[in-house]
Amino acid sequence: MKVLLLEDNKRLNKTITKKLKLEDFEVDSFFDGQKAFEAVGSGYSCYILDINVPNIDGVEILKTIREYFPNVPVIIISSTVELDMIKDAYELGCDDYIKKPFFIDELIIKIKKLCNIDKNIIKIDKFFSYDTKEHSLYKEGEKQELTKKEKLLLELFINYNGKLVTYERIESFVWEGELTTIDSIRALVKRVRKKLPPNCIKTEVNQGYRFFVTV
Repeated sequence: MKVLLLEDNKRLNKTITKKLKLEDFEVDSFFDGQKAFEAVGSGYSCYILDINVPNIDGVEILKTIREYFPNVPVIIISSTVELDMIKDAYELGCDDYIKKPFFIDELIIKIKKLCNIDKNIIKIDKFFSYDTKEHSLYKEGEKQELTKKEKLLLELFINYNGKLVTYERIESFVWEGELTTIDSIRALVKRVRKKLPPNCIKTEVNQGYRFFVTV
């Protein structure tokens, strides 16, 4: 998800940007209102705007956003205590307001809520996703059939995204304490591979596997 951030405090801007990227958001950050204004139409799913910034303030940018993108969430962040300015922002259609100082996690929660981002849904690539609550794999919104062991293996891979998952760990987690063989593990991985995007499961010779989310 692509986010526009306008915040002229460089330290706060960098802190918010870093946190958003850790949450897998794509971020375009700006310190200057004019530059943010020029980028408004670049396909954002959410706008985070400070009010008092150089050249064009956040409220003026909000007006333009609402003219062209009436349904895209806008969050105002500001240290201002001017109630009229805050009232104007809400009347112009901002979705939420956070007063500085604030916890960055509070901002993340608001973004996810406004953009209807379900933390239970893990995007594997642009076509595949896994619902950890339902324990279900989806391809372009269509549910894919998985056996119990296939579900357990996929959830293990997702939890260890990018990290080595050894044969021993697979045996312990997927076979739930029962003994199995390397051939059985390889056969299971082969079946799961066929139900996922190409190249998201990498073999580590004589060790195990690595799984990679590609979005």
